[in-house]
Amino acid sequence: MTVAERVLWNELRASQLGYKFRRQHVIGDFIVDFVCLSKRLVIEIDGAYHDQLCQVRFDQSRTESLQRMGFRVIRFNNEQVCNQTSDVLDQIKQQLL
Repeated sequence: MTVAERVLWNELRASQLGYKFRRQHVIGDFIVDFVCLSKRLVIEIDGAYHDQLCQVRFDQSRTESLQRMGFRVIRFNNEQVCNQTSDVLDQIKQQLL
């Protein structure tokens, strides 16, 4: 796991937000960073390479595929997770409502 993934996992694990999350979970052809299966919520943590045009297109296609499978996808970058953790958690909590 990256530093940002470890930071977020420490907040999500053991149902701390009231819901069970899994990390590095397989959904179809994809391995997602985190997922709450009961809420069908996928959380992706993006490093700097996700800013490259080819990766942006791949991420969009991946998000669309996951949405077709009934999942909502939210994305955060490493900096957000590490430096604005409480804002990230607030956004996740909103998605869990």
